[in-house]
Amino acid sequence: MQYVTYSLSKKALYETLKPHLQVLQFEIAFPLLCFNDQDALLWADNPLEYVRKGYDIIEDMYSARTAAINFLAELVTKRSKDTLDPFIAALVLILNRYNEAPVEQRAAQARQKDGALLAIGALHEKLQGTARYKAQLEHMLVTHVFPEFSSPCGFLRAKAAWVAGQYADIPFSNPAHFGGALQAVVSLLRDPELPVRVDAVVALRSFVDACEDLDQLRPIIPHLLDDFFKLMHEVENEDLVFTLEVIVDKFGEEMSPFAVGLIHNLAAAFWKCVRSSEAAEGEEESEAVDDMSALAAAGCLRAIGTVLESISSLPHLFPQLEPTLLPILQKMLSSDGQDLYEEVLEIATYMTYYSPTISPAMWSIWPLILSSLDEFAIDFFEYALDPLDNLISRGTEHFLGCQDPNYPDSLWKLLSKLMSDGDIKDRDLVPAPKLMEVVLLNCRGRVDHWLPLYLQLALARMQKASLRHMKDLLMQVVANGLYYNPQLTLQALEGMGATAGVFQTWLTMLHAKSQTTSKPLHFKRQHDKKVCVLGLVSLLSLPSAALPASVAPLQGELAKAVLQLLVAYKEQQDAAELESEDEDEDDEEGEDGMGEGGEDEDEEEDEEEEGDESSSDLKKAIKRAHKMLDGDDEEDEDDEGFWSDEDEMLTPIDAVDPFILFSDTMAGVQASDPARFSSLMESLDFSHQAMAHKVSEVAQQQRDAKAKEAAEKAAGGAAAS
Repeated sequence: MQYVTYSLSKKALYETLKPHLQVLQFEIAFPLLCFNDQDALLWADNPLEYVRKGYDIIEDMYSARTAAINFLAELVTKRSKDTLDPFIAALVLILNRYNEAPVEQRAAQARQKDGALLAIGALHEKLQGTARYKAQLEHMLVTHVFPEFSSPCGFLRAKAAWVAGQYADIPFSNPAHFGGALQAVVSLLRDPELPVRVDAVVALRSFVDACEDLDQLRPIIPHLLDDFFKLMHEVENEDLVFTLEVIVDKFGEEMSPFAVGLIHNLAAAFWKCVRSSEAAEGEEESEAVDDMSALAAAGCLRAIGTVLESISSLPHLFPQLEPTLLPILQKMLSSDGQDLYEEVLEIATYMTYYSPTISPAMWSIWPLILSSLDEFAIDFFEYALDPLDNLISRGTEHFLGCQDPNYPDSLWKLLSKLMSDGDIKDRDLVPAPKLMEVVLLNCRGRVDHWLPLYLQLALARMQKASLRHMKDLLMQVVANGLYYNPQLTLQALEGMGATAGVFQTWLTMLHAKSQTTSKPLHFKRQHDKKVCVLGLVSLLSLPSAALPASVAPLQGELAKAVLQLLVAYKEQQDAAELESEDEDEDDEEGEDGMGEGGEDEDEEEDEEEEGDESSSDLKKAIKRAHKMLDGDDEEDEDDEGFWSDEDEMLTPIDAVDPFILFSDTMAGVQASDPARFSSLMESLDFSHQAMAHKVSEVAQQQRDAKAKEAAEKAAGGAAAS
């Protein structure tokens, strides 16, 4: 069947198959779709196994029924002109025959109707995208699907729920039809048959997603949640948790009254999955059960993350959840949780970010995260960065004050080990210099001992770094050092004999541009530019006598670099604001950009050779291959994805205005050393003088805006009192 499916996209093979399509569709494929004796036996004797097989993606790979569905779906999609109308007509005939039969005779035709409903559900995308069928879908559901919600045949009740879910997002002309189907699906959550209840939960996800009038659901949420957790106690199924996630996401903060109970129940379900998985270890027959348990466990953790996100504006709830969630973190932030590490770290991030304070107990995850990064989790370093950042930035006093364990020391040991390992790729080490920045920014003036060590480590890695973004971050360790304490940083660089090399390299990076686009190759993010500005301005704030001999002659070039960074920073800032405004306008427009008919049917040519379909992708792959073979790394694709400020966490420098800082620093230099200031100004050419004027204007605008904001705040406070 899989070979025949593959042949449909090959013109010559399809022409050979064409005379036999009737036999292939209705004598071979369709019977495989229908509920059969083997299904009935499994349904009756082991409904849990019936559910597992129905939702097991591995089982699907070897399932004749799945192969038949794939064949029919491919046939009516790739060869729709020849096959879609005749096939749908045959399905309608089966459905009508069932409806026309006397009630007492319908049982004999129930299995064929089951197959027809499975086919209609599987073809939902094609039918919804074909105008002449799209208009009839509501009538089809009301006539042939919804009546089976109360069928005496359990498998038809289950199939009706599933098909209804597939079409829940169609535009219903009669809202009562949608509302009635929603209530029927909710009622099936208490069906006596387990497979029906599971299919109803899965279908409910689509109805909740499509529901515009949430008042239909609000009154029954407590009962829904009870039914969910009763079912989760019976069966470990990832799809059940997906539905719960959709409900939580849809109702957001409205779920807060249920949040603690939800978390407790999800945690209990998680531990049940873990126990099932551990019990299945080493038993061949239980391998499938183990896989299902692992997937369900991951689903529970994702749902916990969804609930935590939904109550992010209610920090007082987080301490109540810590006793429930901390044992999960402590267990899974080890080799036991390798398959769930991403989900566990997400929970750790929420707990360390939204809790009013970080408790001493929560600090127990620090050594676990560091140990796992050292032993097996280097691929998850980026995910571990957020909770580590939160612990340092929101628990600074504990981070610095605790002696056992010594957190700065343990962090240093890990970073030095990882960054000196030549086998670890730059991409995997990106969070390392970010963590150094977190320490230097949040512990300003309190980690003098570690600053020279960080600088030494960063410069050593710089010698072998190949990823541009990694080079940027390593140089930003120097910039952060200068902002932390310019004199101490220069002293450390002088001690290493690295001062001249560092500043020459930095200037080279600042001036490097793409040969093809003329855009800067380094420090592309706003955050990168700001860190460089703060570091260089801190350097320029030092008196001339404090500057090493290798740096003093570079002051003019460094001032020019700062001006270029500030102008580029402002342009980037303005572009981001404009883009945000455009997105807001787009959100106000209709979401469905298609015409009334949607993706219309068969006027376009049927798809032919598979090779034609993928030619665009092939060209892209060839282009990439040429680029690699040519050794052109100027636009290193490995750097793609790093040039965004969107994922940056809050930092202590967010409140620092770089324009005002530069302007105030230059005013200070002018007042304290007029000759030096004149020398700096004389080093500026016409274009840089224009930049200086623009930066001065922006600084004044920012001062005025801050003064206005402060006045309004003071006026508001006075009015309130």
